[in-house]
Amino acid sequence: MAGKQLVIEREQGLAVVRFNRPEAMNSLSMDLLEQLGDAIPELVTDRAVRAIMLTGTGSRAFCAGADVGIMGGEFDYEYTLAGLKSWHHWMIALRVAEKPVISAVNGAAAGGGFGIAMVSDLIVAADGAFFKGAFATLGVAADFGLGYTLSRAIGDKRAMELIASDRRLTAADAKALGIVAEVFPTATFAEDARAWALAYARGPRGTQLTKRLLRHGEREAFAAYLEAEAHAQTEALASEDADEGVRAFRERRSPAFIGR
Repeated sequence: MAGKQLVIEREQGLAVVRFNRPEAMNSLSMDLLEQLGDAIPELVTDRAVRAIMLTGTGSRAFCAGADVGIMGGEFDYEYTLAGLKSWHHWMIALRVAEKPVISAVNGAAAGGGFGIAMVSDLIVAADGAFFKGAFATLGVAADFGLGYTLSRAIGDKRAMELIASDRRLTAADAKALGIVAEVFPTATFAEDARAWALAYARGPRGTQLTKRLLRHGEREAFAAYLEAEAHAQTEALASEDADEGVRAFRERRSPAFIGR
C-alpha cells in the first residue's frame, strides 16, 4: 500500500494500482497525485511487474478527475504551471512503458480520469461505467493528455466534438468507438477485469517489445504535447470563464461564459 489514497496490489506479475478515494469519486487530490508520482515510475521499471492495471475503489467511479474542491482562490501563474507539470513524468512513463497498461474503468471516468484511462494501452469497462471530458463545463482546457490520446484513437474531429461538447459516453458507446476493448457486468467487474489483465501479465516478452514498437518515438511527442498543454491549461485557469465554471459547479447551476 502506497498510502491510503492509493493502493498497490501485486499478483502473478500484475500490479493493480487502485485510486482509493471513493468518498470523493476517486478524484485527484494533491496527495493522490504525489503518490502516483512515486509509485508509477517504480512499477514501470520493476522487472517482476509484467502488466499494470489502473482502477478505482467502489463501483461509482474510476476517477472523477481533479478535485474541484481545491480549485479556485488566488491565482499564481508560475505555481499553477509547475503544479500541472509535476505529474507529466509518470504519465509519460505509463504511455511508453515496455509492459501492457490496462485501465479497468469501474465507474465514472471524467476529466483527468478520462485522460488517465486513455493513456493506457487497453481499456475494459463495467457496463455501468461512462466517460466524459467535463473540461468545457468548468471553462478549462482538456488536460492529462486527453487531446493527444483521444485524437489518436478516434481522429481529431471526433475527439474535438467529444471534448468540446462534454458528451457522455456509455461503456457501450466507447466500445463502439474502439476506445474500450471489453465490457463486463458491473456485478462481476472486479473479477472479470482482473482475470483479463492477468492474461496480459502472463504474456511473452514479444508483447512487451510490440508495445515498444507501437510507442516508438512517442516519448518526445507526448512530452512536447504535455508541455504545451500545461501552458494552455494555465492560461485557461487564469480566465474569467474558469472562475465562473468552478462557481457554477459548486452552486449546481449552468455556467454563463463570456469567452475570456
